[in-house]
Amino acid sequence: MGARITIDYITHRYRGQTQPTLDGIEMSIEPGESIALIGQSGCGKSTLLHMLAGLLIPSDGCVRINGHMVTKPSPRWNMMFQKPSLYPWMTVRENASLGLIFQGQRKGMRDRVDRLLETVGLAEKADTNVQALSGGQQQRVALARSLATDPEVLLLDEPFSALDAFTRVSLQDEVNRLVRERGLTLVLVTHDIEEAVAMADRVMVMSANPGRIASTLKIPMPTPRDRASHQFVDIKGELMAYFGATRHPAVPTAKKAEAPAEQSAARAA
Repeated sequence: MGARITIDYITHRYRGQTQPTLDGIEMSIEPGESIALIGQSGCGKSTLLHMLAGLLIPSDGCVRINGHMVTKPSPRWNMMFQKPSLYPWMTVRENASLGLIFQGQRKGMRDRVDRLLETVGLAEKADTNVQALSGGQQQRVALARSLATDPEVLLLDEPFSALDAFTRVSLQDEVNRLVRERGLTLVLVTHDIEEAVAMADRVMVMSANPGRIASTLKIPMPTPRDRASHQFVDIKGELMAYFGATRHPAVPTAKKAEAPAEQSAARAA
C-alpha cells in the first residue's frame, strides 16, 4: 500500500552557494498517486528526489512520509537510479535479493524473489550473471530488487533514460502496471515529456534559479494510456508549452495549468 508524502516548504543551499537550489517547495502526494517532476537541467528535480529518499537533508523545511520525518534512507521508500548499480559478479537472483539480505529477511526470500523475477520477465535468467544481460534486463533486475522489500514509495531518477526507445516504453508500461497493482506511491524525475504523461497522475513543472514548482498539470486519462490518442497528444503538447514557459518570467500558476488537460478530456469525450 502506498504512503502519503508531504513536502513542507523545503529550501536547500549547497555549500558555497549564494542562491538556493530549491526554494519554498511545498506539496502533498496522496497514497497510491503517481507524480512526475520535469524541468530544465539544474532546476533541482534530482535534489528534491534525493530528499524524499532520505539521501539528502534540506537546509530548511522537511519531508514527511505517513507523518514521519524523513532523515535517512529506509526500505519503505526505495529509489531506482539512471544506472541499475548491480554487482557484476552476482547472478540475477542474488542481485534482486540484496535488499532483503541487508534487512535480514532471509526466510522465504528465494520464493519471494523468484515470483518477482517472473513478474518482471526474468524467471529464466535467475541464475544468469548480470553482466550477460542487456541494459533493459538489468533495469528489470533493479526493479525487482526495489520491489522485493515491499516498499510504500518508489522513487525513479530517470531510470529509463539510457535505454533504446522500444525498451524504454516497455519498461515505462511495466513499472506503471506494477505500481498501480500494488497501490504504491510513485515519484518520477524525467526529462521525457511523453514519459511524464504516460506514467503520472499529476505532472509538476519546475522552474530554475532557484528551483520552484511553477505549475501542475493533472492527467485525466485511465491507464494504460494510448500514446497515439488525440487526448494524449493534446496533453503532451500542453505540457510542452508549460515546460517552455518556465524559461520566461511569466509562468502559469498551478491552477491555470490544470485547466488545459481538463479541456482535452472534454474534447476527447
